[in-house]
Amino acid sequence: MSNIENLERPTTKRTEFKREIGVFSGVSIIGGIMIGSGIFYLGSYVLERTNYNYGLALLAWVLGGVISLFGGLCFAELGSSMPRAGGRTVYLTEAYHPCVGFLAGFSDWLLGGPGSVAALAIALPTVLKSFIGISDMGIKVCAIILIIALTIYNCFGVKLSSILQNVSMVAKLIPIILIMGGALFLGKITPDISIGQQTISSGNGNIISIIAFAIVASLWAYEGWANLNSVAEEVKNPKRDLPLAIIIGIGGITILYTLFNYAIYRVLPHDTVVSMIQNGNYYLGTEVAKIIFGNVGGILVTLAMIIAIFGSMNGLILAQPRTYYAMAEEGHFFKCFTKLHPKYKVPIAPIVVQCIFSIILVLMRNLDQLTNLVVFQSMLFNFLTVLSVPICRKKFPNIERPYKVWFYPFSVIILAIIYIGLVFSTFFDDPINALAGFIVPAIGILFYMYFDKQKKIK
Repeated sequence: MSNIENLERPTTKRTEFKREIGVFSGVSIIGGIMIGSGIFYLGSYVLERTNYNYGLALLAWVLGGVISLFGGLCFAELGSSMPRAGGRTVYLTEAYHPCVGFLAGFSDWLLGGPGSVAALAIALPTVLKSFIGISDMGIKVCAIILIIALTIYNCFGVKLSSILQNVSMVAKLIPIILIMGGALFLGKITPDISIGQQTISSGNGNIISIIAFAIVASLWAYEGWANLNSVAEEVKNPKRDLPLAIIIGIGGITILYTLFNYAIYRVLPHDTVVSMIQNGNYYLGTEVAKIIFGNVGGILVTLAMIIAIFGSMNGLILAQPRTYYAMAEEGHFFKCFTKLHPKYKVPIAPIVVQCIFSIILVLMRNLDQLTNLVVFQSMLFNFLTVLSVPICRKKFPNIERPYKVWFYPFSVIILAIIYIGLVFSTFFDDPINALAGFIVPAIGILFYMYFDKQKKIK
């Protein structure tokens, strides 16, 4: 069978899904997933990893955004030329081998998707802990109820899901922009953002390794931009809307994250920031809001965090199951995952299974363990997906590519080097979670062999 015949399905415009997602909804899915609770506390982790150097911390945020943007541009080229449900699972299958696509999807199915949902579900009631004195077990119970409720809601069609995503996106931006704007204009501190002035002396290595370790922390805040490609089959005009939504979404959020963290530095003295973080208070944005708006500021932050986490959860529950659907469509996964609801046209079985796995992870892991696991395995498969761009260009030169990556091939080469560098950096800095990130794909090989054998029998 020729390559063109092999590509007939991934490049076709025909679909059983309903195309309900436009540019704004696409941006809302990306932004809704990316802007979670991380905007309020991950800045502290980035600062901690740069030894409280403001200049290095801001550089890590910018570079994290640039890495995410160029990763998004690679996904935009692949998604606009192969606008099918499943995202990188489809691209890895076509570029390398069905086994590679399966392993990426399997890692998402077993860990990435449910792990992200579980982490956010835990984070939301944790925000309320200081207000209502909820216990750790109470947090887990609330997280489980939230997962079940949003799962049921997403079974009623992508249109309802995208409406909720649009509303939550706008709702979360209002308090965030109020806090950021107030800090930028009312803050009286001129922070030192020069890289060389503050001491870098914690023994974590040279400046490059320090920045790399900080970028990994920032990438959790950027995590989620690839999920729009998972619902490409439900985008109204994927050849135009998909790349546009990716560029607007990631570019805008990079600016937002960088300005938000700079705004914090405008209000809190450097010594105060160091003291807060060393004493375990990572929510610098909350302190800034209280200083500017008083008690109302605390309410603003809490409201923004709840809406942000809620929107992220909804976006993930909407997008991730399409990957598992694509795996089944390719023939190497559970056949029941290919069934769409006759009325709402959503893959019910993958949505429900993701719900079950998310609940299991809520009961098994804590928030920090979940975030580290998810980021590592995501970087590993994003590295392979970035390399899919030149591979697919060579392998399938004649398919339509309505959008192409900027500054090709240099951008792709540099991005691939950065991703593999971050993979190795994370492995040496956090070997336990990194090894867990490799174990999941290894288990996936056994599953692939089983499904491949079943496929050949048929």
